[in-house]
Amino acid sequence: MEQFTTLTSVAVPLIRDNIDTDAIIPSREMTSVSKTGLADGLFAGWRYTMIGGRDPDPDFVLNQPAYANARILLGGANFGCGSSREHAAWALAEYGIRAIVAPSFNPIFRGNCVRNGILPIAIDPVPLAAAAQPLTIMLKDQVVVDVAGAVWSFEIDEEAKAMLGGGLDGIDLTLLRRDAIEAFRDADRVARPWAYL
Repeated sequence: MEQFTTLTSVAVPLIRDNIDTDAIIPSREMTSVSKTGLADGLFAGWRYTMIGGRDPDPDFVLNQPAYANARILLGGANFGCGSSREHAAWALAEYGIRAIVAPSFNPIFRGNCVRNGILPIAIDPVPLAAAAQPLTIMLKDQVVVDVAGAVWSFEIDEEAKAMLGGGLDGIDLTLLRRDAIEAFRDADRVARPWAYL
């Protein structure tokens, strides 16, 4: 997973409350269990003019030239609600989104974002003046800064910060404790030899 340290990007305003995971990646777009091949289905119900088609709707924000290659998404409250499908985070990551700024997140979706290299930032209200403007996000300092110098602080738990800052997935994070795990196993092998036949 790519390390997250500092990110500067234009911010895409998709300010709608209760954007659920079926809107982020409709079930009809999930044709495999792989993390790849999902970017085209991201917001497919809104990005394209007809269901199942691939003609871009020029009115949808991600199709507008000002937001080409944007890596920051501004959302509404309860972002990522609905089903727990991890495909939603996979589609956002493959598309190139590295951070989402919203007033609140569904907890399962928030966890899926962290495990897939996307920084979920809860700020209320969302800095709307930043839409179409570059924002800079500094994970170490836990701040978002706009081009005018306005600063918004955000909270993130230490485990999530370590995962994103170190580019670690759940397995990598566990392996950081390899010595303690092996010491426990060695002691347990002595205490319960019958369990290690």
